[in-house]
Amino acid sequence: MKAVILAAGLSKRMGEPETPKGLIKIAGREILYRNMKILESLGVEEFIIITNEKYKDKYEGFIKKYNFNAKIVINKHPERENGYSLYLAKDYVNNKFILLMSDHIYGEDFLKEAVKGYGLIADRNPKFVDIEESTKVKVREGKVEDIGKHLKEFDAIDTGFFILNIDIFDIIEKIDKDVITLSEVIKAYKPKVYFVDGKFWTDVDTPEDIKKAKKLLIKNAVKGTGDGFISRHINRKISTFISYFLVDYLTPNQITIISFLLGVFSALLCFVNIPLAGVMYQISSIVDGVDGEIARASLKTSKLGGYIDSILDRYVDFLFLLCLGYVTIKSIFMWVILAIAIFGSVMVSYSTERYKAAFNRDIYKDIPEMRYLIGKRDERIFITMIFCLLQMVDILFIILAIITNIRVIITLYLVWKKVKE
Repeated sequence: MKAVILAAGLSKRMGEPETPKGLIKIAGREILYRNMKILESLGVEEFIIITNEKYKDKYEGFIKKYNFNAKIVINKHPERENGYSLYLAKDYVNNKFILLMSDHIYGEDFLKEAVKGYGLIADRNPKFVDIEESTKVKVREGKVEDIGKHLKEFDAIDTGFFILNIDIFDIIEKIDKDVITLSEVIKAYKPKVYFVDGKFWTDVDTPEDIKKAKKLLIKNAVKGTGDGFISRHINRKISTFISYFLVDYLTPNQITIISFLLGVFSALLCFVNIPLAGVMYQISSIVDGVDGEIARASLKTSKLGGYIDSILDRYVDFLFLLCLGYVTIKSIFMWVILAIAIFGSVMVSYSTERYKAAFNRDIYKDIPEMRYLIGKRDERIFITMIFCLLQMVDILFIILAIITNIRVIITLYLVWKKVKE
């Protein structure tokens, strides 16, 4: 399947900038890069970008930089609006094709669902756009009855994403006007409506929309499954704030190194001030969430990056507990307890990762109960900080030894139960 991207507008609400809206970088990536990369992974073989003469070189450079299979088609009369731009794709598509706008950002979950449909893709529960400014759709018997920004009664919001057939060009030819809007074409064509409700998508029309979209991309980059209680309710509120300011300047790998160094520094602080060491350990945990958020928001995730991050986390945890034990432990018994705590901490991670290796599945998706088991890394670090502040290190080691190993035992039971079903 091919995809047509309408990008001939002069971005007047942006002040006609030198960079077209489709190539504006938001959270480290161009708008079009996001959509094209995801659609490429979903089977789109070629992109037809309809743009104007002013932005032709910009888009050609973009295509060359990322090696997309794409053609540039020039609209010499962008004032004739986006319906006319669509018509220029007539000679470059056959049968069914995707149509999308260059200034819309779509999440991967949205696109995966949208490509299953046909016609106008609409959202009955839009969460990330201003409904007042959006194009509304009135639906009757599963097809578009009316469409426009100023509809008083409507059933859904137009997402700017379509899957159409080439017979739409016949409709455009019958509209005898110099200026042809896409809404006019869709109203005359009356395509089917396919609903993709509540998933992430938004559009960018003004400089304020860029800031809003950046925040939304960071917010939607939160991992979700696998996060512990502390990450969900405390750490992510801080890490997403940090990610917003760093995503355009630092890479995920650079953040991973910073987090690792903060963790090592927190361990060394045990020799200076235990409460301060605990606080720094918690700070390193918060920063540890930033690399993943930036990677997902900027589409720079990699298996190698995740692997290295996981390994470095284990080293930080081991080093911190070892230094804390060296400074505070005065009996063989407590060294044994510490060894059990360290072993349990490692096994918490190993028990979940081993499941993925054995069954090629995410344990948190397969076994929802795992989400509620205490003892994940974020929770252990937060508990560590609290007991370091209270100067109750022996009790800390006992608690860690208990909760980590009990968690592993329960994990084994839940996996056994799942496999036996």
